[in-house]
Parts: sequence; C-alpha cells; structure tokens
Amino acid sequence: MTRDDLKAEFDSLRPGASTDQGASRRTAIKVALGVGYAAATLPIAAQTVIKTADTGLKAGPITYRVNGFDVPAYAAQPAGKTGLPVILVIQEIFGVHEYIADVCRRFANLGYLAIAPELYARQGDPKGYTDIPKLQADIVSKVPDAQVMADLDGALSWASANGGNAANAGITGFCWGGRITWLYAATGKVKAGVAWYGRLVGATNPLTPTNPVDIATVLEAPVLGLYGGKDQGIPLDSVDKMKSVLATGSAAAKASSFVVYPEAGHAFHADYRPSYIVGPADDGWNRALAWFRVNGVA
Repeated sequence: MTRDDLKAEFDSLRPGASTDQGASRRTAIKVALGVGYAAATLPIAAQTVIKTADTGLKAGPITYRVNGFDVPAYAAQPAGKTGLPVILVIQEIFGVHEYIADVCRRFANLGYLAIAPELYARQGDPKGYTDIPKLQADIVSKVPDAQVMADLDGALSWASANGGNAANAGITGFCWGGRITWLYAATGKVKAGVAWYGRLVGATNPLTPTNPVDIATVLEAPVLGLYGGKDQGIPLDSVDKMKSVLATGSAAAKASSFVVYPEAGHAFHADYRPSYIVGPADDGWNRALAWFRVNGVA
C-alpha cells in the first residue's frame, strides 16, 4: 500500500467523504460471530451496515491449515448443499470484519460458498488499530504476496472438502483485496475476478514484487475492475495504463473490463463508511454477479 493508498483510506473514513445516499438502508448492528470492525473505522459510522440474514446458511468462522499455520477465515454457504461454486472474498486493509463477513453471506444467499481468509493472520490482528499508517507499518507492509497466494490456494482446498467445487471458482476483493484479485487471476486457479478499487501500479519490494499492471498480459481469468472517478489514491491514468496493457495480452486479459463511476471515490461499496454511495455500490454488485455468471462461476 502506497502513500496515495493511505491517503485514500483516510479520505474514505473522513466524515462527509461522499454523499451517503444509502443511509436509510443501513441498520445498526452488534459485532457478530467474533468478527469485529477495525477500530480505525469505529468512530465514523462503522456501526451501520447492511445486514444480511444467515437463515438457511451455514456461516461463521473456520480455520484451515497452510504450511503448518492455521489460517482463520469466515465462510458462508447454503446449508446442506454440495457442488457449490466458490467465491474467494478478499479483505480491505482492515481485515475480515463484519462488512466482509456480510459480503460472504450475500454470496451464500445466492448459492455460492464464499470464504474470506484472514490474510494478515501471521503478522497480526488489524482490528486493534486506530492509526492507518501504523497498521500499514506494523502489519500490512510485512505480508508477502507469496503467503497470500498460498493461503488463497488453501482456501480453495478447504472449499473443495466442505461442499464447494473449486474448479468453479471466482475471486473478488476490495481496496487491498482488489490488487490481490488481479494477481490471483494470473494463477489459473479461478475462472473470473472482480476487483473493487484495487491498486494497479506503484512501488514494489521483495515482499510485494509485482503490480497488477506487470501481470496484466498473462491473466488466466478475466477481471472486471470497478473504480471511482474521484478516487484520490488510484488516479484514472493508472486505469488507462492498465487498459492499454490488457489490450495486448492473453485472451483473458483482452476480455477484462473496467467500469469507472465518475461520482464515486475510494471504498464506494463499503456500506459502513461515509464513502459509501448506494448507486455505484448496487450497480457494481449487480455487474459483479453478472460477470461471474457470464464467465461460468455460477
């Protein structure tokens, strides 16, 4: 995560960051199933969120083992069903909190097995932080891409053993998870991806050596990118650069697509933040579902 990414996170948490057209639709909730909110977001409308029922679902925290480590995750799926298509749900910078868990339940209510791994678990718990730069320095900057890719492989293995069909899998992620979505779409492990405002270019280091633009030409699954025209951390010229590179790549790269919402900033789908905008959030969600269906993840 770059300095611009951090600024975007600050801006999305700031009161008045965007017009909240969906305030009347959001419901006050308590922390459920041990999946709490990041403390960094609590002072700013973090206790209001769309609440998806778990009636008829098997939903809650699980763990699976990768390289000797028990990876915690949240999973949701229709109870008693097998052969389910799988969606990997990738966290924001704040980890797997109730908003991410709710996204899993939204997919499960539509017939998917959705699983959101705690991808920082070896490095620490982001939920205790109130300062985003400190969270970045203490935890996020220490998370290797290779670790994340292995943990996502493990999530698919867990899904296969618990009612899912990992041969029929997709991935979606938000912010930090948007970048991961692009990267995992190059592994050949999923059929399609939907990246919500994930970074496309930026500085690299030995732990995070690759940007999405670097692997764009070799994508093995088409990705739908959902971005905000007013996102101060992801300038539109980086979206344009990604489009140009995709156009020269594999069949999956050429099949990838972007939707940019001119009125939206960063985190416009995050319904627990002031950055939430109901129009782009709902349109993006419907486009995501259609994208998965068209590409065989259904």
